[in-house]
Parts: sequence; C-alpha cells; structure tokens
Amino acid sequence: MTGSGEGNATEDGLLGGRVRLRQPVGGYRAAIDPVLLAAAVTAAPGERVLDLGCGVGAAALCLLARQPSLHVTGLELQPVLADLARDNAGRNGCADRFTVVTGSALAPPPEIAPAGFAQVISNPPFVAAGRGTRPPDGSKALAHIEDGFDLADWIRAAARALAPKGRLWLIHRADRLESLLAAFAGRGLGEVRVLPLWPKPGRPASRILVSARKGARTPLALLPGLMLHREDGAYTAEAEAVLREAAGISWGEASVRGILRRGAK
Repeated sequence: MTGSGEGNATEDGLLGGRVRLRQPVGGYRAAIDPVLLAAAVTAAPGERVLDLGCGVGAAALCLLARQPSLHVTGLELQPVLADLARDNAGRNGCADRFTVVTGSALAPPPEIAPAGFAQVISNPPFVAAGRGTRPPDGSKALAHIEDGFDLADWIRAAARALAPKGRLWLIHRADRLESLLAAFAGRGLGEVRVLPLWPKPGRPASRILVSARKGARTPLALLPGLMLHREDGAYTAEAEAVLREAAGISWGEASVRGILRRGAK
C-alpha cells in the first residue's frame, strides 16, 4: 500500500494502484485483510453483493476491480467512514455500482432487504468484548472490538441478508474459528470452507478466510491455505499476485494456492 496525505485523510493505493482509497489518518485504516477477502469471492456476473461493515470501501472496491459487473451495497455504521466510502466509489468510477448505506446491522435500514443479496462479504471486528487493549481512538475501537454487537449478531445479520443458496465470505482471526462455527449453528449456513492464511513457513495461521452457503448441508472442509510471506519476510509469489495484480484466490480443494484468474492490468 502506498499513500499521500490529504487533510485528515490519506489517499492510498491497493491492487498495484488499481484502487485509490481515501481513509482517515487516525482511527481504522484498511490493510491487506479486505484485499484478501475480495480476492476470495467468486460471484456470477450482475449479482448483488452486500459488504457488511464496509468501512471506507476497501473490500468492495477491490472486488469491483476484479469483477466489474457486480453491484455492491455497503452498510457502514460510522457516518465519517460511510462518507469516505461514497467518495472512494466516485474516485474509482464505481458510484453507479457501489452504493453506501449508513446504518446498523442490528437494525438494518430498508435498503438491506432480507434475502436480498446473492453474496455477503464482511471483515468484522476481530476482538471479543472485554479482550485485549481497547484502542484510544473511538472509530478504531468500533472497527476492531465487538462492543454491544458480538460475532453471533454479525453472522445473524449476514444470514438474514443472504438469498437462498447465497454465499457468505468472511476474513477473521484464526483463533476465533470456534466462535465462528458456533455462530453459524442454527443459521442455515452449510458447505463451510475454511482457508488458513499462513504468515510464514512453520508459523500457525493468523487469519482465515471462511465461506458458507445458505441452505447447503455439505460438511465442513479445511483447505490447505495460502502462504503470505517467505522466510525473509517478502511476500510469496502467490500473495504478490493477489495483492498487487488483482488475482483471485482459488477455493479448489486440490490446490488452493493456485490463481483463479488475474485482473486486467
């Protein structure tokens, strides 16, 4: 990611500069997680996608850079971040395909209709309430900590928005997998696929990509995963392709390190 200052926000580049992103100097700032989330999504042309907790629009805009025929609706609780997401949609020529709605997933506004979306993507808060150190910045705390809105609530909101046979895509901390699977129970979410993201060879997974399908009954599958860094700390070729070249992450069980397709340069 590269960036330049602009008032109280910086303008940063994602996907090798294909996506330009204004985000606050302080508070929540997108890193590689939304890029990896967007790279994991496979959707049919023209499908409607909900980005639940879209922040400044990083995941949505990366997804549209790879699959420009989609229409993404972003739901964001924080008005400042929602305004930046709208601005980012215009800056990237996506204002007609990326609609940002301000509101809470606990009580979704009318634009977030039940069963209204073929795909739901989300990069939810990672830290359970009462755990870890609370960031001093209020906006960052809302983005990172489940405060009055836990993981089960988040999954409930996503399942509510999904159409039958629709698919949920999440990125989360690997140590929250047990909580994630518990949150799926009773929500009609099956065909769960878990793809670990390994930081370096020999290290435990730090992040996981998780996919689940509404109304499916296929058993859970744990996939081989994607190695992000080499021993020297540099990105692997596979990670570089995803982060810089708009490649997608394959969910094929035989070789999830393969590249699904590369975005146009």
